Amino acid sequence: MGRLDRKTALVTGGARGLGRGIVLELANEGADIVIADLLTDVAEQTAAEVRQLGRQVTVVRMDVTDTRSTQTGIQQALAERGGLDILVNNAGVAPVHTGTEADEEDWDRCYEVNLKGIWKVSQAVIPHFVERRAGKIVNIASIAGRRGGAWIAPYNASKAGVISLTQSQARELGPQNINVNAICPGLIWTDIWRAIGGMPEGEDDPVLHERRTYFDKIIETSCTLQREQTPEDIGKAVAFLASDDARNITGQALNVDGGIVMN
Repeated sequence: MGRLDRKTALVTGGARGLGRGIVLELANEGADIVIADLLTDVAEQTAAEVRQLGRQVTVVRMDVTDTRSTQTGIQQALAERGGLDILVNNAGVAPVHTGTEADEEDWDRCYEVNLKGIWKVSQAVIPHFVERRAGKIVNIASIAGRRGGAWIAPYNASKAGVISLTQSQARELGPQNINVNAICPGLIWTDIWRAIGGMPEGEDDPVLHERRTYFDKIIETSCTLQREQTPEDIGKAVAFLASDDARNITGQALNVDGGIVMN
């Protein structure tokens, strides 16, 4: 018996990377899954892995920056799965340009996806949760939202906004028996990290090797446990917050970062 048996979870950006890790851990805990993503072909590959775990899964195409797309995707999910119990707002992007080269498009991109996208998807799901007087929302923030850092200010600011939004949602929705929490991942080698400053052409690209070396150095010097985090680590934390084990936890932002940031 898993902690999420007979529950259905929708994960935005669930096709690959961090989202895929969350999807698979929720499925391991017994949840049926809705993968909401623009990359439907990749999402179908992850869906096949969910089916191998014995869980039901639906893929919906969703652009979290588009109100019509979010509403249509949620309605499709509700129609096909019969209801939702858990919403994981995971979809996120990094700025293309870094440091002083970051431009207005970088700010708009991070704001529209990382922060406003959470609000849009939540707005489409909340009426269903309110009607049922039950629901769990887990927003994926970042330790970058805990403290301002150099080079990726648009990303940092958007993730700080996610933490604030989580607290506001928790206060507003608590009387409706809806828990809202955030997770702040640490350093995870996913496409978001690889894409900061532009995505290298391939695995042998010297820029990628330089970036990975820098990534490893941060782990060595800044991470108390001296090991990088994985999508599975974040998925396990999401599963906990989405379960009844966390029924009296709301409005919190949990660092899963190996001890880089300590509250």
